[in-house]
Amino acid sequence: MTDRKPQKTNLRAIVVGGGMGGLAAANALIQKGLDVTVYEQAPELGEVGAGIFIYPNSLRQMHRMGFEDALAKVGARVGAGSMYRRMDGSEVGPIVMADSSGWNGFYGMHRADILEAFAAALPPGTVKCGHRATGFSQDANSATVTFENGHSDTADLIVAADGLRSVLQPFATEPSEPEYSGFRAYRGLVERSKLDSWYDETHQVWMGDGKHFMVFPVRRGELLNYVGFVPMDIATVESWSAEGDRDELAADFACWDPMIGKLLDKVDHCFWWGLNDRRPLKSWSNGRLTLLGDAAHPMLPHLGQGVNQAIEDGVALSMLLEGRSSADVPQLLQTYERLRKPRTDMVQTEARKNGMRYDSLYDSIEQRDHEIRNIAGLRLSLYDYDVEKEVKEAMAEMA
Repeated sequence: MTDRKPQKTNLRAIVVGGGMGGLAAANALIQKGLDVTVYEQAPELGEVGAGIFIYPNSLRQMHRMGFEDALAKVGARVGAGSMYRRMDGSEVGPIVMADSSGWNGFYGMHRADILEAFAAALPPGTVKCGHRATGFSQDANSATVTFENGHSDTADLIVAADGLRSVLQPFATEPSEPEYSGFRAYRGLVERSKLDSWYDETHQVWMGDGKHFMVFPVRRGELLNYVGFVPMDIATVESWSAEGDRDELAADFACWDPMIGKLLDKVDHCFWWGLNDRRPLKSWSNGRLTLLGDAAHPMLPHLGQGVNQAIEDGVALSMLLEGRSSADVPQLLQTYERLRKPRTDMVQTEARKNGMRYDSLYDSIEQRDHEIRNIAGLRLSLYDYDVEKEVKEAMAEMA
């Protein structure tokens, strides 16, 4: 999928977790010449019906990896007209929808579509489903992961991409419990054709009254992905598949902009998940084991960067490992952590802060609106970042 031939290496990697972060990392590692096996605990690959945002910082990496055409076929372009709004629908200010160069590298994506694109690019037999990791061990020369079904496998390195409640995380670092944010998110999809009018090709965010609501298109604009964030005192799990109450959601936003009601009138059912993250971990790596994506840096969705940061992780890791020997792996995983952790620590923190803005947790609406209007600098710092450039510069300094 790329014209550049990877440097040959004898390195073998095991990726534990067949979600988007794991499959993106597998593609990146294979393109750099590694032999990769992905183990997924579910009986088959699959994603629930929900949308995510792909931003310029990860899209430029996926283009370089050869996914430009595949994503263009299934993504929905999102751009001009995207708006922050008060709960009554009045405008607060435009959402930044380009990086500093003016590139509109934004897609609304159905999670299943992007997972399918990543899976289709892997060599046959790369992914082995029905394998739930239970243990890890290592010596000076290799690392081994064991599974609930009795299988075990050994490689030069293990990449734990097994999510917020990672089974392998305690083998890599001092474990950290997820923290419940106090909010539940209701989400789902509505066919665009069911609405006589909408803010097409845009991202809309309504803010106020301790909660917020957003909508953006996915799957070529054929579907609208909606998410309603509401406070919930009782801690709720991070399930993506718990059935939600559509009428309860509609009641939460009954006095808001009629456009929200218009969309919710077309909703047949919805799902919910509890919003959890972690404080930044002390470390990610231990010898030949390292963490990636939510296993390393779970973050609240209020900057939309979760999957995007996982893709950056995989690119950085693959670049560092290209053409290297097994003896180099432990030190290279430390370098990977050192390069990535400051950025993901920042994004985790800023995602929490942005949630406060969206949910109007301020002394005044004026203060909130002021911060929202002046958030462009943060957005651009996220979108302009080029992980490939960052790693190349670091490698040049190490040479």
